[in-house]
Amino acid sequence: MEQMLAFASVLAPIVTGFVQLIKRTFPFRKKFIPLFSFFVGILIGVLSFPLTELELTVRIWSGGLAGLAATGLYEAGKHSFTNKAARTSKEKASVEK
Repeated sequence: MEQMLAFASVLAPIVTGFVQLIKRTFPFRKKFIPLFSFFVGILIGVLSFPLTELELTVRIWSGGLAGLAATGLYEAGKHSFTNKAARTSKEKASVEK
């Protein structure tokens, strides 16, 4: 279990980057992005066989978890930067008054 979570932690940023690359290249409906991210995570988990000695089932589960985590990771980062920019704009506007 610990190996699976550690491997998923390594895969999550890789999956995030790959999904964002594909999203910007090809048009996708937003409601399908988590599902796409899930399958990309599984694919990357399966293709990582030369890099790890984990069993195939563990790599598949890790990839799926990484894909789902990648969607949440990107959304959390996007919203935190958006909220920070909005707060900064509001603070500047209140200081100028």
